[in-house]
Amino acid sequence: MYLTVNGARLFFDTVGPHLAVDGERMSPRTALVVLHGGPGFDHSLMRPYFDRFADTHQVVYLDHRGNGRSGGAPETWLLSQWGDDLRAFCDALGIDKPVVLGQSFGGMVAMVYAARHPGHASKLVLSSTAARLDPLQIIATLERLGGKEARAVGESYLADPTIENTMEYLRKCLPLYNPRPSPDFEQAKKRAILRMEVTMAFIGGEQRTMDLRPSLAKVSCPTLVLAGALDPVCPPQSAHEMMAALPRGVARLELVPTAGHGVHRDEPALAESILRRFLAEP
Repeated sequence: MYLTVNGARLFFDTVGPHLAVDGERMSPRTALVVLHGGPGFDHSLMRPYFDRFADTHQVVYLDHRGNGRSGGAPETWLLSQWGDDLRAFCDALGIDKPVVLGQSFGGMVAMVYAARHPGHASKLVLSSTAARLDPLQIIATLERLGGKEARAVGESYLADPTIENTMEYLRKCLPLYNPRPSPDFEQAKKRAILRMEVTMAFIGGEQRTMDLRPSLAKVSCPTLVLAGALDPVCPPQSAHEMMAALPRGVARLELVPTAGHGVHRDEPALAESILRRFLAEP
């Protein structure tokens, strides 16, 4: 399905009803808006895993502007625009007080959205993401997980993210992101749409100077920071930095020692338990 938001034609899909049959009445369900990573990929990387939450929420998947099946001019591929798009997208569909879950790059969009539009979301899940990227931490973790070759590839990519260095990084380092990925994720990677022009625009632009920590003070809704201790690109220190920047009492951290980039990919049952507990809280 498509919706034009802020001048861009955005693709979205839903799983589960907004109004659920509840005996003699129809009960509205809160929307769980799922934001994929990348940038450049599409929402299919998040499926079918998050479909399971349609038993309690209406699950809404969105391809960010310029990503996957969505349109939008290159000059608008900016975190501020992606964050504003999310607000306008929800308002256009009548989605009130959504739970917003952002994975990796999607978590960066979620942080910008929550800071620019405080009070719009009811809850926030920041999954395997970072308010800023620390090259030294990333390189050290890549070497620990993949040896000197992974370190060299990571150094070249972070210092000079050309298309050649980026493709080499995806070949050599992406497999290190998850120590034991589920079969569902392996299939998802094969079916996913990747628009490299968006990837290159972000990693060569905003990603290099991004620091969202000051803006996190504006986040006002309950927030779950979900992270894997074996994540090379958003290592545990990133989660601790976000926790330190968020207002006191707003957020809690769940750091899973056996998971990498995307706890739901390595520890699906544990991730579901953590998420269901958070979603069920008032």
